[in-house]
Amino acid sequence: MAHVITDSCVACGTCIDECPVGAISEGDIYSIDADTCIDCGACAAACPSGAIEG
Repeated sequence: MAHVITDSCVACGTCIDECPVGAISEGDIYSIDADTCIDCGACAAACPSGAIEG
């Protein structure tokens, strides 16, 4: 199951650099493409606001 970015996202950009497959898109609240996500958890571990659930 792909990770999901919740409404707690502060759009800091930390997760984008951590994603090895480029599954995260920028926006007011970032989003993860479920078809691209490999469920590695790197983004969740890097998120300072705890906004990524897996």
